[in-house]
Amino acid sequence: MSELSKSFIEEIKGILSRAKQTAVTAVNSAMVFAYWEIGKRIVEEEQKGEERAAYGKNLLDNLAESLSEDFGKSFDARELRRIRQFYLSFPIRDTVRPELSWSHYRLLIRIEKEDIRLFYIKEAIEQHWSTRKLDRNISSQYFQRILGNQSSKELTTENQPKNNLYFIKNPYVLEFLDLPTNLTHKEKDIEKAIVQHLQSFLLELGKGFAFVAQQKLIRTETSDFFIDLVFYNYHLKCFVVIDIKAGKLSHQDIGQLDMYVRMFDEIEKSETDNPTIGILLCADTDNVVAKYSVLNDKNNLFASKYQLYLPSEEELQQVIEQDL
Repeated sequence: MSELSKSFIEEIKGILSRAKQTAVTAVNSAMVFAYWEIGKRIVEEEQKGEERAAYGKNLLDNLAESLSEDFGKSFDARELRRIRQFYLSFPIRDTVRPELSWSHYRLLIRIEKEDIRLFYIKEAIEQHWSTRKLDRNISSQYFQRILGNQSSKELTTENQPKNNLYFIKNPYVLEFLDLPTNLTHKEKDIEKAIVQHLQSFLLELGKGFAFVAQQKLIRTETSDFFIDLVFYNYHLKCFVVIDIKAGKLSHQDIGQLDMYVRMFDEIEKSETDNPTIGILLCADTDNVVAKYSVLNDKNNLFASKYQLYLPSEEELQQVIEQDL
C-alpha cells in the first residue's frame, strides 16, 4: 500500500469529527426539547391542583422519586424545578434554540428580564460561547457593561446597529490575566499579560475582533511612536488602537490617544476602512476630565476602566451607574 498523503488523512479525520459533533449536537437538541415537553406537562399537571403550591411540591417530589428508579438521580426534585422554570421562561416552543445545550439553558433561566436573556442567547449562538464562557459573561454583567444609552431592544434586535458604542464596555473585567489585585502594576506588565492571554482578551473585547500588533510602530517625519495594542474589528471594518494606562485618566493620556488615532488614520488606514477607534484602558476614569476633553465630542474615542478581578454583581452595578 502506498503511503497515504497527510491531506487525505486529515480530510478523513475532519469528516469523522464533523459527524461526531453532529451526533452530539442532535442528542443535545433532542434532550433540550424533551425537557421543554416535561416542563410543559409539569405546569399543566400543577394547574389541575386546587392548592397549587402544596400540590406542585408534592408532584415534583413524587415524580423525582419515580424517575430516579428508571433514570437515576439526575432527575431529582431540584432538577425538575429547573425544567419547570425552563418551560415558564420559554413558553413558546419555537423560541427554544437547538444550538444551545441544556447546560446553557440552566444558566439562561436564571435571568429574569426577557430582553437581557434574549441578548445572551443571541451572543452565545453567534460567538459559540461554551457554558463556562456564558456563565462568566452573565456573572460579569457583559450586557450591562456595554457603553452608551442604547436600549435593550436595540441590543437584542436581529438588525443590530453597527455603531461604535455596541462594541465598547466599561469596565473591562480582566480577571483571567492572573495579576495580583493588591499590587500596582506597570503598563508593560498589563500589556504582556494581555498578549499571553490573548484568546480570553479577544472574547472580553467582544465579537469581530482580530489581533493585529503589539507595540505598533508609527513613524512620522520627526519621531517614532509605539501604540500598545492594535486590533481590527471586521463588523465595524476599522482598526481599534488600545493605549494602556496603569493610573487614573488624565488630559495628557486623552491627548496622546487622540494623536495615535489621527496618525493611524493617516498612515495605516486604507480607503476601504472606517475611521479608527481609540480605547484608553486605565485603572480609573474621571468623569470631569472626560466631560471637558475630546472624549465628550468624538464618537471614536473612549476611556474605560479595567478590573483585574471578577467583582460581585453589586460592585459592578455601582461602577456602571457611576460612569453613566
